[in-house]
Amino acid sequence: MTLPQMLSIATLLGMMGLFMWGRFRYDVTAIIALLAALALGIVKPADAFKGFSDDIVIIVGSALVISGAVQRSGVIERALRRLARRVTRVRSQLLVLTASVGFASAIVKNIGALAMLMPGAFQMAKKNDASPSVFLMPMSFAALLGGLMTLVGTSPNIIVSRSREQMTGAPFGMFDYTPVGLGLFVIGLIYLRFAYRLLPRGRRAAPTMGEALDVTGYVTEVVLPAESAAVGETVREFLDRHEGEVSITRILRAGIRSFPEPDTQLDEGDTLILGGEPDALERVIAGDRLAYEGEARDMTRERNEGEGASVGGEIGVIEAVVNFGSRLEGQTAGGLDLQRIYGVNLIAMSRRGERLSRRLANIVLRAGDVVVLQGPLEAMPERLRELGCLPLAERDLRLGSKRARWLPISILAGAMFLTAMGWVPVAVAFFAAAGLVIATGAITPREAYDHVEWPILVMLGALIPVSDSLRTTGASDVIATQLAGVAAALPPWGAVALILAAAMAVTPFLNNAATVLVMAPIAAQFAGDLGYRPEAFLMATAVGAGCDFLTPIGHQCNTLVLGPGGYRFGDYARLGAPLSLLVLVFGTPLILLFWPI
Repeated sequence: MTLPQMLSIATLLGMMGLFMWGRFRYDVTAIIALLAALALGIVKPADAFKGFSDDIVIIVGSALVISGAVQRSGVIERALRRLARRVTRVRSQLLVLTASVGFASAIVKNIGALAMLMPGAFQMAKKNDASPSVFLMPMSFAALLGGLMTLVGTSPNIIVSRSREQMTGAPFGMFDYTPVGLGLFVIGLIYLRFAYRLLPRGRRAAPTMGEALDVTGYVTEVVLPAESAAVGETVREFLDRHEGEVSITRILRAGIRSFPEPDTQLDEGDTLILGGEPDALERVIAGDRLAYEGEARDMTRERNEGEGASVGGEIGVIEAVVNFGSRLEGQTAGGLDLQRIYGVNLIAMSRRGERLSRRLANIVLRAGDVVVLQGPLEAMPERLRELGCLPLAERDLRLGSKRARWLPISILAGAMFLTAMGWVPVAVAFFAAAGLVIATGAITPREAYDHVEWPILVMLGALIPVSDSLRTTGASDVIATQLAGVAAALPPWGAVALILAAAMAVTPFLNNAATVLVMAPIAAQFAGDLGYRPEAFLMATAVGAGCDFLTPIGHQCNTLVLGPGGYRFGDYARLGAPLSLLVLVFGTPLILLFWPI
């Protein structure tokens, strides 16, 4: 073994040690590894930053933006809610949640799919008076398995596809992963359906800052446009359709305020004063295409004037509390004419211990009232200072935001179709799709940048030249030769199982994307030394790297549910160790069935 080969292996072993130590975040560890490789001369300065222009970085970043747009649309969340109404038992609800998040992970990145459907799990747990921990870890594992089914489901699939293209000239296609991934997904669903009892009962997350504030019971004022699904319904039908999540406290029609009787019919142009939790109000308003009263008035004024006063910057909402001495204290929003003078709309408010039923514009505000203001985000800090309001702790409040519904789904479907047909490279298709969802307003630029996991992209860009040093120095050939010597006496399925087990063993400590970057060149050379085709071994690498069921740190999905589920480190192995064994036992024959060597 030459000195550069030993230095390359030593650098990777040192990097793995830093990952396991956990002293530095994974992107910082990758940067340290790249700097070490440059200092040792195993990566040339001219090649140091080629990783950041690699297609992998573009595809992963674009997929995260698209996932954010699909999540914001609420389409998958609404479909799950409709399905969940028909199931009431915990085991059946668990099957619905795990199946939904798995199939969603096949079309959007698994971390995005899990984030979309976690609110549904909290709602089901609340209805059953159960802990969300019953649902969250099984959903995370199902998201990992679902991500194995398509090219864009998880980062390892994208990296392995690139590796195959470098070795054979042909990358894995969008649905080349489906036969193996679907088989493992079905096996995983069956296991999780019964094995969830292995999880400790009663685990709950610590309260978040938003929960600690206990801001509930908002009221908001909306107008029924002609296209709303609520037009023509009775009050009883409206409330039943939304499962009582919101209440109608008053109806205003032709300037007359009335109490909502159950048989009262809702007509176009009616103004409703709705009460409920922020998330419930947002779902009802977005789902029924209701217009906030302030927005409806602004649109009418713009039509009458022939042009709207365009407000620069991104429009958003912020939650704030009315402070003592505030300009709002003792005043009404209508009397202050907030929209005209300050450029903000009061779209909802909450008062502790009191159920509000008057129009928002006519409620006399008090110190301590919580208000939701809508306006240009860049001007909000100055507006809050002028009004004497204090912003609350930041939490995900979608009340007042717009949803694009089917537009991001259509754009994603178009990108997947173009790549599946081979007409457009994956990187180009997904970059274009990410640009379209931003340009069409399906997601705002601010939200798009928030959804991109920049540490992941930095890690990928830094590790690509480091892992490539195994190939350029010839170290991967040496390692593969040693592995081939170990596997020489094994049957073909044993060789595939060896790579699959190695990838599964490494990924909890190295991060799934980093595992593939290190393992893929070794697996391909290993196959060549044994005289086998590389596809089965690359597929085993992707499956193994995508199946970390033992720790909360190997994949972002597991990390995402750690806090909300109130889990401990050892809980993952309790549910995940048997599932890992099932993947090894069934994954090996599935890979060989569809990718013969």
